[in-house]
Amino acid sequence: MNLKGPVKLDKKTKQLVSRLNPMDIAVIHHRDLDEIAAKSLVDHKVKGVINCDSFISGKYPNRGPELLLNYKIPMYEVVEGNVFCHLKDGASIEIRENTLWYEGRPIAKLKLYTLEDIKSSLVKGEKNLQLELDKFIDNTLLYASREKNLLLKNVKLPNFKTQIKGKHVLVVVRGKNYKEDLETILPYIREEKPVLIGVDGGGDAIMDYGYIPDILIGDMDSVSDECIQKSKEVIVHGYPDGRAPGMERVSKLRRDGMIFPSAGTSEDVAMLLAFEKKAELIVAVGTHTNIVDFLEKGRAGMASTLLVRMKIGTKLVDAKGVNQLYKSTIGSRYLIWLGLASIVPITIIIFNSKPIRYLLRVLHLRIRLFLDM
Repeated sequence: MNLKGPVKLDKKTKQLVSRLNPMDIAVIHHRDLDEIAAKSLVDHKVKGVINCDSFISGKYPNRGPELLLNYKIPMYEVVEGNVFCHLKDGASIEIRENTLWYEGRPIAKLKLYTLEDIKSSLVKGEKNLQLELDKFIDNTLLYASREKNLLLKNVKLPNFKTQIKGKHVLVVVRGKNYKEDLETILPYIREEKPVLIGVDGGGDAIMDYGYIPDILIGDMDSVSDECIQKSKEVIVHGYPDGRAPGMERVSKLRRDGMIFPSAGTSEDVAMLLAFEKKAELIVAVGTHTNIVDFLEKGRAGMASTLLVRMKIGTKLVDAKGVNQLYKSTIGSRYLIWLGLASIVPITIIIFNSKPIRYLLRVLHLRIRLFLDM
C-alpha cells in the first residue's frame, strides 16, 4: 500500500488531535493505542497513522487499532529509523513498499499493521490480562493505604464562587462513549440545570452541546484554549506537594485559576469537590471505572477512585453507558396499532369539517369523470 500526504507529529496523541486537519497523516508515539485516542483520530479524518511504538504491546487487550481498521485507516509501526528527528508539522511524506520517504530519500522502515496482527496481539493481551489484574489489585491496595486521607480527613478546598450546596452536579470526563452518554442525558440537563463541571477535555464536550462549564478542573493538558478562557471558573489539579504544572498554561491565557492539590485523578477530585460542597446529587459521564480504563490512562491502580466512590456513596449516579439503554427500536406491531389508532381522530375530523367533505366530493366527482363512470 502506498500513501502520500502532509504529516502532523506529537508524542502525546491528545495534544496532536487539536492540530490535525482532514487527510493529514498522524505520527504518534503511543504504546497500546486506546479507544478514546483512536476515536479522536477517526473524528479528525486522518489519512493514515504512523506509530513509533507498538499499537498493541500485548499488555492488555486495547481496542484502539481495531477501531482505526474498522474505518479503513491504514496503520504503520516504525521498525527502523527516528521519524521525529527528521520530520516537522506540514512535511510532505510518501510511504512506498513499507518505506517512509521524505525529500526523495528513505528515512524509516515501516510495518503495515493488519487485521491478523490485531487478532494475534489481542489474544496475547487477553491471556496477559489476569496477570495485570493481579498487579492492579496489589497496587490499588498499596496506594489506598497512602491515599486514605481522601476518605478519612477533611479536604481543604479551593475558594471558588460557584454555588453547589443542595444542587445537582454533572461531572463530564473524556472517557469511552462520553459523547453518546452526554447526548442521551441532555433532557436532564435542560430540565434540572445542574452545575456543570468539565474534567479537562470533558469541558470541551460540554461546550460542544452549547453549554459553558461552571467549573473546569484538571491538569489542563487535554483541553482547548477556548474552554479554559470561557469556563466560568478554572481549578488546576495539582500534586499533593502543591506543584501544578497546568497553572502555567492557565496564566499564559491570562485566566485566573485556583490550585487544588490532591492525590488521585482529576475526575476523583471533581467528584470529591462536589461532595464536600454538599451537592444533592452527583451525575458522572465518561468516568473511568475498570481495569482497562485505568491501564489505558497509564495508571497501575485505582485507589483514589475506590476511596472517593466509597466516600460519596449514594450521592453518585454514574451515567457511563446509559446510551446503551436507549438503542431499542420501535416494533412493527406498535407502528401498526399507532396507525390504526390515528384513523379514529382523522375520521372524526373529516365528518365534522365541511371544507374537507366538500373537497372529498369534488375529488370523487373528478375520479368518476376521469374513469367515464
